Amino acid sequence: MRSLKLTYMILIYLFLYLPVVVLIVFSFNDSQYSSLWHGFSWTWYQQLWQDTILLNAAKNTIILGVTASSLATLIGTLSAAALFYFHFKGKKLLQGLLLVMILSPDIIWGTSLLLFFSLTHVPLGFTSLVIAHITFCLPFVIVTLYSRLIDTDKHIIEAAKDLGASDAQLFLRILIPLLKPALIASWLISFTLSADDIVISFFVSGPSFQILPLAIYSSIRAGVTPELNALCTLMFALTLVIVLPAAALLRKRSVLGELL
Repeated sequence: MRSLKLTYMILIYLFLYLPVVVLIVFSFNDSQYSSLWHGFSWTWYQQLWQDTILLNAAKNTIILGVTASSLATLIGTLSAAALFYFHFKGKKLLQGLLLVMILSPDIIWGTSLLLFFSLTHVPLGFTSLVIAHITFCLPFVIVTLYSRLIDTDKHIIEAAKDLGASDAQLFLRILIPLLKPALIASWLISFTLSADDIVISFFVSGPSFQILPLAIYSSIRAGVTPELNALCTLMFALTLVIVLPAAALLRKRSVLGELL
């Protein structure tokens, strides 16, 4: 039975990661058009380094992702704390609207935001992309943080209030440390959603600010090139560099929490 479960898990991970492995391998293939292995080569990474369009799009994507995910995490933290602390009419409605925002198709988001920017005369470019990415990342941040808050021991908060802690001290010295794992997870989710989005960005982006998903989508119509394989390999490596330390930090905090 145990071997069957192990085989099942191996098959699942092969299904998930085998395409990524193939992409990484063929990013070093010494052939531009053939799907057969012709030898190891760094040629496509060297050509990628000279491709200013893709490199500028990658830089813009990182800037956009960091900006949107940081602002979404900040706004989402304040919103989740407000939903947790305060009781007011329409609270259940607001919580339901968060789920509606998460479940809404991207095509609706893109059309609605484009119409909003047209009515408010917001120029399409970096500003419109940041606003759009914050908007669709925000529900995920609020739901993640609010779920963490409702599992928090309320006696800690009550004890802090009894000891004379102000609302600012309670938020900064009690809630933020308790929410740190959820904050890291929320930021990573937001960055991933921002870096991965095509549909909404297609509607609200302008010619002055090109991002990587749209650049790849435009170039892939002519076929998958080795430069794109190399670029995706570097993006996957960057993802590992970001995610693995964060996962180690979250696991370390979890272990410390169990020991305490």
